[in-house]
Amino acid sequence: MNLLRWTQCRRTTTFLAIVFASLTTLAITGATAQRNWLQKQPDASEKGNPENSKLKNCPQQAQPTDPLLGPRTRDPGRWVGRQPVQPNLPIVVMAGHADSQAMASAGTPGFAVDVRNAAPMDALMRDELFWNFKVQEAVVRIGRSRGLNIISYRPPSLTIRNDNDPRTNWSQARVRSAKGHYILEIHFDAYRPHGFGSGLIPAINRPLNTVDESLGRAFGRFPRNFRGGLGGPRRGIGILEIGMLEDPLEAQLRNPKTRTQTVNCLAERVVEALVRGVS
Repeated sequence: MNLLRWTQCRRTTTFLAIVFASLTTLAITGATAQRNWLQKQPDASEKGNPENSKLKNCPQQAQPTDPLLGPRTRDPGRWVGRQPVQPNLPIVVMAGHADSQAMASAGTPGFAVDVRNAAPMDALMRDELFWNFKVQEAVVRIGRSRGLNIISYRPPSLTIRNDNDPRTNWSQARVRSAKGHYILEIHFDAYRPHGFGSGLIPAINRPLNTVDESLGRAFGRFPRNFRGGLGGPRRGIGILEIGMLEDPLEAQLRNPKTRTQTVNCLAERVVEALVRGVS
């Protein structure tokens, strides 16, 4: 009788152990499945960099039509930048047309203003300059966070009629380029059929370097002597046409819900090319 009772108790204990193990396995599996549905938590690098949360959804680079920039220039160049640069290369970022408002060279008003009669983003300037300023600021901010030796220059007046005034982009570029600084001027191209697309018009007063090459790969290449050689490149400016100021890019910039994300994604594309160029 004692043997029979002992056997029954042992069977009961074994059965309960199996049931407990099964329930534990199900609980662990369920918890794992639940965690898989939770939003991914940022790692330490993401927590330390507020830009990551803004830039993680940026469209990836593509050719011939980029989902962020639009089509590349329809007048491509064949130049190659081979001159090496120092990792701490001083980079100066300028906004195109920052000193030529109320003049013939004020920049494009953009498709929305020029064709759809939309109100300009700022009554004091063309829409191109408005967005040039926004991207300029973001490039310098993000570039510094990536370790670049980068600053911005902004003329004290939106209209300086004398090209040789020492406060203009051209005058500043001539002096700084002679010191070995890399001068990058942010632009948005005109809308179609007037515009060409994204791309770099490199400086023509010096040998082309690895930063020129990196920007050319990321955005496209205009001919080095585009339109016979522009005034900016003759003074050491690399003119970066981000893209034509038309939809879908212009719509994403004008939409308050997508504006910050779009500007940051454009700036990140520029900064990534600069980082690669000096590496």
